[in-house]
Amino acid sequence: MVENFDREPMIISEAHRLGNIQEYYFSKKLEDVRQLRERGVDVINLGIGNPDLAPSSKVVDSLSISASNPSNHGYQGYKGIPELRDAISKFYHKVYGVNLDPESEVLPLLGSKEGISHISMAYINQGDEVLVPNPGYLTYASISHLAQAKVSSYNLDESNNWAVDIDDLERRDLSKVKILWVNYPNMPTGAKGSLALFDHLIQLACKHSFLICHDNPYSMILNKSPLSILQCDGAAEVVLELNSLSKSHNMAGWRLGWLCGNAEYINTVMKVKSNIDSGMFLPIQHGGIEALQASSEWHNKRNKIYEERKIYVLRLLDLLNCSYTDNQSGLFVWAKVNDAVEDVSAFCDDLLYDAHVFVTPGKIFGTNGERYIRVSLCNNIDVLKESIRRIELYINKTK
Repeated sequence: MVENFDREPMIISEAHRLGNIQEYYFSKKLEDVRQLRERGVDVINLGIGNPDLAPSSKVVDSLSISASNPSNHGYQGYKGIPELRDAISKFYHKVYGVNLDPESEVLPLLGSKEGISHISMAYINQGDEVLVPNPGYLTYASISHLAQAKVSSYNLDESNNWAVDIDDLERRDLSKVKILWVNYPNMPTGAKGSLALFDHLIQLACKHSFLICHDNPYSMILNKSPLSILQCDGAAEVVLELNSLSKSHNMAGWRLGWLCGNAEYINTVMKVKSNIDSGMFLPIQHGGIEALQASSEWHNKRNKIYEERKIYVLRLLDLLNCSYTDNQSGLFVWAKVNDAVEDVSAFCDDLLYDAHVFVTPGKIFGTNGERYIRVSLCNNIDVLKESIRRIELYINKTK
């Protein structure tokens, strides 16, 4: 007889480290969207940065050809094949003018999100302090909590163009800081970094002996001057940089990213990685090699599509009486909700349940995102036009 365990409690309790961890916001919200769709509601999702464009045909062909080879389906090395590391090294030289030793300073990853976890496991002891941006990518804080760090936020503010306030950090006690997470072009704000900012951060890290982890997946999206923090003098001493093909090459589902920096840091992370995964599927590596050789024309064509879509996203935000800057990079537009809106989360829920358009409330990225929303560019123009139509109907209905 099969027993029904639906109402039985777990016989063991969850780990204490989960005390500060909640299910990922988008995991829960996408379940709400799924349930609405199951009831026949056609929800438009403008909340997720999930590229809807395809990789180049050469990338797909490379994957297909490699997958057709029966010998390419076995376990692979933990460091990725030499050809992939070499392609990453050449990409960094071409795009950022940075020279990396492909043998010792590049570590391919199953997506850069994996790297956040591996870095944290490799370097954080219980009670070490980790600095995360507010607003910022949720995973920096959640993984730090899982590593049992003391998580402290540093403020990003619109009045400072969402740049790290170096003076504010200098006034703090940084003696127990182990890692500072930085992300430019920034998600969610779309703010661009600068070499001057990176230089100041490196000087601060050298002075106080902590590691800067720069997350750099958006530098090729709507950004005419891609930067790497590794361009700066002294970076090798105190910096690791994550990068990815997910956003820049329309390969989010492929889970292909990398970590680069000083060989000793890479070797330490490798101790963690080699005990967790069993290498990356070889055809994906072959596809990644092809992607990294994409021409500037290919990137320009992709960015032109995003530029055209952005026009409609801004029209949608104008309808909602939001304010925004026009020089944002990345896959989103970050916008401030007008003062007449008392509760931004409720406002977003109204758009979801009444207009059937899902946008992301900024407060999920931290308290400094409380008055903001984030809208994705990952929908075609027809979908964006329909979103505008629905929001117009919603606004007229609520007048």
